[in-house]
Amino acid sequence: MLIVQKFGGTSVGDLDRIQNVANRVEKTVQAGNDVIVVVSAMSGETNKLVGYAEHFSKNPSAAEVDMLLSSGERVTASLLSIALNEMGHPTVAMTGRQAGIVTTARHTKARIEKINPIKMRNALAEGKIVVVAGFQGVSEEGVVTTLGRGGSDLSAVAIAGAIGAELCEIYTDVEGIYTTDPRIEPHAKKLDMISYEEMLELSSLGAKVLQNRSVEMAKKLNVNLVTRSSFCDAEGTLITKEENIMEQPLVSGIALDRNQARVSLIGVADRPGIAADIFNTLAVEEINVDVILQTVAHDGTTNIDFTVPMNEIENAKNIVKVFVDKDEILSTDFNDEIAKVSIVGVGMKSHAGVAAKAFTTMAEENINIRMISTSEIKVSMVIEEKYSELAVRSLHAAFELDK
Repeated sequence: MLIVQKFGGTSVGDLDRIQNVANRVEKTVQAGNDVIVVVSAMSGETNKLVGYAEHFSKNPSAAEVDMLLSSGERVTASLLSIALNEMGHPTVAMTGRQAGIVTTARHTKARIEKINPIKMRNALAEGKIVVVAGFQGVSEEGVVTTLGRGGSDLSAVAIAGAIGAELCEIYTDVEGIYTTDPRIEPHAKKLDMISYEEMLELSSLGAKVLQNRSVEMAKKLNVNLVTRSSFCDAEGTLITKEENIMEQPLVSGIALDRNQARVSLIGVADRPGIAADIFNTLAVEEINVDVILQTVAHDGTTNIDFTVPMNEIENAKNIVKVFVDKDEILSTDFNDEIAKVSIVGVGMKSHAGVAAKAFTTMAEENINIRMISTSEIKVSMVIEEKYSELAVRSLHAAFELDK
């Protein structure tokens, strides 16, 4: 079996942990598997490198930042390869370029366009373990790029899809996917299996174990993912196609996202296309708009509320100010003391009353719902941040996820 194993920053946080990873890879090889390992930078290394850059410039060239940041993963890949070779396992370390990862040319936020796995295939054919520096690639012009947050997960999934691996294991500091954050609800349970669709919703709604870009790619490439801990031998959680899951629960998990801010546009001009103009401008700046609520006033103007990630609120303010200055928006208001709590489950497709039960649970706890967003398998509610953990625990109990 060909397995891709990815180890995150905490898993390779120091030399002892890199040795622990080498021991785990050795066990996988001794079980008769071919292995490609994708590694992140050692915990804290990326922030340290960013700090070095900012020592010289508050606005360094993105291309130079990519060159700098890519070194963190290369250090880890080299050290792990040295450790495995010393243990008697022929191993070769590769950069993103050497692994054939070709990306778009957008620095610090590149997207993988294709992978040519020939060098990895050749190394495997020679009986070698391949260790790849994650989070990076090169543009068509051969310029080093990085993939942004969660980039090493993305590297691993893309490599698994390109080379036809039977399994892609994502090793972190947690044992798998839980029904909710165990730090908020101690009765949270680890899931044995979850569908791509559910994981995609949970990761986009605030669950931190996997980035949604990685789950999207796994679904697209039909890669079976397992997320598990690098510090114990627990089985982890399999992320796979919905049809591979025999018993589909009504609700699989509760997600909480505190990284939200609300933008309120009051008195939006009554003209066709105004909403399109506003949201197209936000899209051009790659501001991720989530929940949207629109109400129509008696005078024909509208009020539009929407949420954006906290770190994009200042950019959103600058964009809507342009429309205020053109007298197309009467006034604006911004609130960063909100949170989004969501229930997710493929069982919602065939069961009625899930949303009603969620709303009733909120009402019983006197939690006011500010905005609502739904899809076929999720219900999201924007509430005041101070009630967020109470909401999670109440919903977890209401849907009996501790059983």
